[in-house]
Amino acid sequence: MYEEHFGLAKKPFQLSPDAKFFFPSAEHAKALSFLQYGLSQGDGFIVITGNVGTGKTMLAQALANDLDESEYSVATIVTSNLQDRDLLQMLVNHLGIEVSRKNKAALLKELEHHFLQELLADRRTLLIIDEAQNLPQASLEELRMLSNFQQDGEPLVQIFLLGQQEFRQTLLSDGFEQLRQRVIATYHLNPLGEEETQTYIKHRMQIAGWQGNPEFSPAAYSEIYKFCEGVPRRINNICDRLLLFAYLEELSVIDTASVCTVAEEIGSEFWGSPSDPASNASDRAVSAEVFDTPAPLGSMAKSVSDKADVQKRIVTLEHTVNGLGHNLKPELTEIREELSYLRLMLDDILHEVRGLSTASRRSFEKKA
Repeated sequence: MYEEHFGLAKKPFQLSPDAKFFFPSAEHAKALSFLQYGLSQGDGFIVITGNVGTGKTMLAQALANDLDESEYSVATIVTSNLQDRDLLQMLVNHLGIEVSRKNKAALLKELEHHFLQELLADRRTLLIIDEAQNLPQASLEELRMLSNFQQDGEPLVQIFLLGQQEFRQTLLSDGFEQLRQRVIATYHLNPLGEEETQTYIKHRMQIAGWQGNPEFSPAAYSEIYKFCEGVPRRINNICDRLLLFAYLEELSVIDTASVCTVAEEIGSEFWGSPSDPASNASDRAVSAEVFDTPAPLGSMAKSVSDKADVQKRIVTLEHTVNGLGHNLKPELTEIREELSYLRLMLDDILHEVRGLSTASRRSFEKKA
């Protein structure tokens, strides 16, 4: 779409993580150093947490891409509330282990045998568990048991846990003392600062082949930061829309007016700053609507859909019409991208709503 118009080799702000675009901000560099430290120790757990969209998955990808495949066997699991046996089964599948029986004892035996064979082949096994906050206690306990596998005092597997901020509270709760004792380092990933937000945008644009067209005005960078609060996923979302907007409006400069227009189209009430009273009022209104209606998810989905980027839909439809009789694969790709964007928006909305619900419940309990 806009890539060819601006002479870009690829989309600079695609939604799916791509390690080629990894930006080593001060926060991400520190987190990466913790992961590398964990690798040098070869033992225990490393825990990296961060709010939604701060780049935890990108961080893990960047680390994994730098590892020598002849020295490391890496399995990355993105959890979805997996029970203990299901988690073990997924690990077996990711590692390419064939098992004749699928009970827990057999899965553990096969995993231990696989880890040992990797060690004998001078390869270390690294498990990266993403979205760890979704794991129930029993599944986390199984991971702790895996970390106990040893051969002549040498650990057979090392585990990195990546999760949202609430995962830190999980680890501090009752029943996790043994797991806490196995954590050798932990780091919380914070959003980018204003200056780094500008550098981040330029970094991704340059990797995509940017030659200065379109130009971002200095004030536009500042406005993007205010809207996104330094969260990389939000920056990606608005910048992708800004490039589309500049293409449609035939702009060579993206200024504050452009940012404000696109931000309004996305729906700033969903991403408002917690420190902004007006934003808080808007959030409370959204929360009330969500919890007071009989079909909250349907209502929210309709609201998001209504506020989605109309211009992008128009362009997609135009391309679909123009492509009738030809290969429709590019159009299907655009449709998938829009759906992925809507899903990400819903994830952010639900995360914020849950936070509001928790805060409201605690406030009520204090008053009671």
